[in-house]
Amino acid sequence: MSWGQRVRAVGKALVPKGLIYSTYEQRLLRNLDRERLPRHVAVLADGNRRWARVNAPGQELVVGYRAGADKLREFVGWCDEVGIRVVTLWVLSTENLRRAEAEELNPLLEVICDLVIGLAETGRYCVQVVGDLNLLPAPISAALRAAEAISVGNEGIHVNVAVSYGGRRELRDAVRSLLAAEADKGTDLADLASTLEIDHISEHLYTAGQPDPDLIIRTSGEQRLSGFLMWQSAHSEFYFCEALWPDFRKVDFIRALRSYAQRERRYGR
Repeated sequence: MSWGQRVRAVGKALVPKGLIYSTYEQRLLRNLDRERLPRHVAVLADGNRRWARVNAPGQELVVGYRAGADKLREFVGWCDEVGIRVVTLWVLSTENLRRAEAEELNPLLEVICDLVIGLAETGRYCVQVVGDLNLLPAPISAALRAAEAISVGNEGIHVNVAVSYGGRRELRDAVRSLLAAEADKGTDLADLASTLEIDHISEHLYTAGQPDPDLIIRTSGEQRLSGFLMWQSAHSEFYFCEALWPDFRKVDFIRALRSYAQRERRYGR
């Protein structure tokens, strides 16, 4: 072993691994261009079930859902730390809802309720549940709406939690809402067809009034949108990470922000 190798070996033995990681993390944070950070970050927190099968073999999959929910709480805190104002967390799609067996779905819904209630009760976040809650059991839907209500007026990050969410269903609901609103005003259908503008539809989305997501992160190595925020993501930047969601680290988040800050956004031009 050379003298340099000996020095590095001694250094590794003397300095805890966690300290090295923390130092690297802080250096990345300091070097972020704060003027080029996204206003709205959305995340497809994918890989919780696979994480459970790898890390907790023989145990119920809810172990992975709980680990994923813990990471979502951390994620919101990371966004708060760097000044991101809107966060969207996709936790349950309409497709997942249809495919899941009751013995798997019920524990997942309990984890989601705990997550939403916990975020609302911090008093720091304004929590909004987006999705078709009519597809959920009535007690779950009521609990989510109650949690949402107690966070109204909180001045911190606006946190959308997408539950029973599907992009096509959102567009259907937006069109239904638009048509109902115009019918209440007595608008003729032919007149509406000739005057309808893009912004009219945007005003009836689940996220109406919010900025579209600047950055969408997906974990677990999947590189597809899966219908997530189909309308709102027209000009979003994407960042794909191989880590399963519970293994997603703060340093991975900072790297996603750094990648975003280095891009030239063209908005279709």
